[in-house]
Formats: sequence, C-alpha cells, structure tokens
Amino acid sequence: MTSVFEHPWLGGLFGDTEISTHLSAEVQLVHMVRIEAAHSRVLGNEAAALAVEAAVVVPQDLWAGSAVDGLPVPELVRCLKTQIARDLHKDIHCGLTSQDVIDTAFVLSLVHILPIFAERLGKLKSAMAQLDADHGAVPLMGRTRMQAALEISASDRIASWSLPLADHLTRLHEMSPRLLRLQCGGPVGIGSGDALAAHLGLVAPTKSWHAMRDGLGELAGWLSMVSGNMGKLGMDISLMAQQGIDEISLVGAGSSSAMPHKQNPILAELLVTLARYNATQLGGMHQALVHEQERSGAAWALEWMILPNMLNATARSLSAACELIAQVEKIGTSG
Repeated sequence: MTSVFEHPWLGGLFGDTEISTHLSAEVQLVHMVRIEAAHSRVLGNEAAALAVEAAVVVPQDLWAGSAVDGLPVPELVRCLKTQIARDLHKDIHCGLTSQDVIDTAFVLSLVHILPIFAERLGKLKSAMAQLDADHGAVPLMGRTRMQAALEISASDRIASWSLPLADHLTRLHEMSPRLLRLQCGGPVGIGSGDALAAHLGLVAPTKSWHAMRDGLGELAGWLSMVSGNMGKLGMDISLMAQQGIDEISLVGAGSSSAMPHKQNPILAELLVTLARYNATQLGGMHQALVHEQERSGAAWALEWMILPNMLNATARSLSAACELIAQVEKIGTSG
C-alpha cells in the first residue's frame, strides 16, 4: 500500500493536497533548477542561467540516475548539460554539491509551507474563540483521570484546547529564520553563499548546515507539539461524544456500515491518530541529527523518509481540527 497521505481513498482522510503539492517531485525539481540557474548568475554567466531555465527536465528523467548515485542531482546536472552548449558547462553546478541543491530546494518549499501553518493556526484560534463565545458558559463535568471530579464550564476545557495555539505561532515565528537558510557549503561544507542567498531570498548562514541538522530537528519537534495538541482536542471530543456521556453533539459525524444508529467522531479520532503518528516519527528525526563528519548519506536520507510526512500530518491535523470545531452543535451538559 502507498502512503496513507497519498493513497487513492485513504488520502481523502489523511492527505493534505496543499502541503503535498509543495513537497511534490515536480515542485522540488522546479526549485532545484531555480537554484542551479541562480548559481550560474552568481558566477556571472547569465547565458548559462538562461539556458538552465530553458532546459526541459521531468522527474522521471531522474529515476535511473538516483538509483545509481543515491540522489537526483548528478543526473539533473547531466540532463541540463545535454541540452546546453558545451562552452556554458563550466558555470553550471560549479562549486555546488548535491546536498546544497536538495537541502535548499526543501527550504524553498518551507518558504511556502510555514505560512500555511501560521494561517491555519490563526484560523483555528478564531474558531476556538467563537466556540467559547457560543458555548463557554455552559456547565460541564470536569474529569480527572477519566473520572468525574468537579463541575467546570465548557470555557475551562476550551481554554486547554486554544491557549497553546498562540505559543505555537510564537515558536513558528521564532524558528523561521533558523529554517529558511541557504545551503551552499560545496564539497566539504566550507563554502559561503551570501550572493546566492540574496538571489533566492533566503538567510545566509554563518556556516553550511550539511552536518548540523538541529534546525530540522527543531521543526520536527514543533510539528509533533502542534499535532499533539490537536490530538488532545480529538481525545477530549471523542470521550465527550460517547453515548451515555453525551457532552457534545456533532453535525456531519461519520456513519457505520453495520450500525446506522451510530455517529462516529471521525475527525476527532483522526486527530489522535495523527498526533500519535508524529510522536513516533519524532524519534527518527532525532536519530537523523547524528551526521558523521562533514556529510552523512544515511542520516540525511532518513530525513527524506520522515519529515515530509510529519509536515503533511500536522497540516492535516490543523485543517481537521478546524472542520471538527465547525461540526460542534452543542457542548456541555445542558442546552
């Protein structure tokens, strides 16, 4: 089975087409070509840059070369050079290494992805405020260790869902400069790329981060925290929706093929699943922090397997949370 995020039907539940588009092979290839062209301009060869931009390369062209080389950039460079006059070859990819191109292409996708997270967090924050305004005054049984404790208000529980959102936004803005950084270290990571950073609209780091992956580790931690808070929301609503508890009523809940009387809290369950998925992936991203010497092939490739799915899972958790809050018809023990 393919990934649930891109599966023909499971993708309807788990997938996030907006994020998937920015992480697609087609978009990553566009970014890689853009980087190669910008680098030729930095080298002072506008003709080479224009030739790179005019070349036609599709993702399928890189399949066989990636299997041999372990990554797509060597084959990309070969494809470009076969379409470009030989006298321009010296200023194509000269001084770059494959990791420069692949890491920077991923960062260029993050340039578009991080504002999506900010927008969705803001939208969810507003939805929570409206939920509180509509239902916050209603009494609700407070529960500790899943046992009835003392009466609270619905507003008290909603606050535990909504208050972390502002902190997530703050963390996102704080870490963005540490993420949106050029990678231009060259063969052994000692190159500099101020001019290329300016061309691409990225931050020029003090040193290349070929083997210093704490920025991506920080991003993974943030993704897990966000989806974890969405999981708390989902768990609470799943418990509140239990028959016999009936502390929340949802419109548009899922149906059962065998028991038509059931209204399953599908989106709430999805939030729990996505939170647990990201929590399990976070350990893998922390393993990927261990890059040997100046560059690792094994640790680097592990990031490719994990981080895109964490981005997808978190984005979907935010959109699903917004959909779930919109489904709330009644909350509390009365009304």
